Amino acid sequence: MRNSALVVVDMLYDFIDGSLACQNADNAVRNTLRFIDSQTKGQGGEEHEILDTFPILFIRDHHPADHSSFKDYGGIWPAHCVQNTEGASIYKSVLDAVKQHDPQAPILTKGDNVAVDEYSILANEASAKKLLAMIEEKGIQEIYVAGLCGDYCVGNSIKDLVA
Repeated sequence: MRNSALVVVDMLYDFIDGSLACQNADNAVRNTLRFIDSQTKGQGGEEHEILDTFPILFIRDHHPADHSSFKDYGGIWPAHCVQNTEGASIYKSVLDAVKQHDPQAPILTKGDNVAVDEYSILANEASAKKLLAMIEEKGIQEIYVAGLCGDYCVGNSIKDLVA
């Protein structure tokens, strides 16, 4: 799996058990942890570093409290993943699994512009620039994507990454 990476999209408390909890989120978390574990073990089961061989990065919704997508401000969603709240935090077991192997795993944000819906990570100019630079720098040719809200943020991020 050289030249591969894992992008973990919106494994956040609000999408697991919060204001926009996704159906079967616990299964998605379990499967993501299983996949991470399979990539961080050698064939004999020994631990190995994944930083150079299999980079992992996080993408998270990170909205200001008055985001235009929230119902209270004319949008269609309940308030979720509000900056500096537990709901916007990466789910602890997933964060710990990644940080155990790469303490510097990047966290890219989307949705931080109050006036713009950003379902795809590539819709956020600053995060898109960082992601694309990492892909080029590490020569990544294959990207695995795990996450929640598959029909919105995961799906749109995949569509844009493929394009």
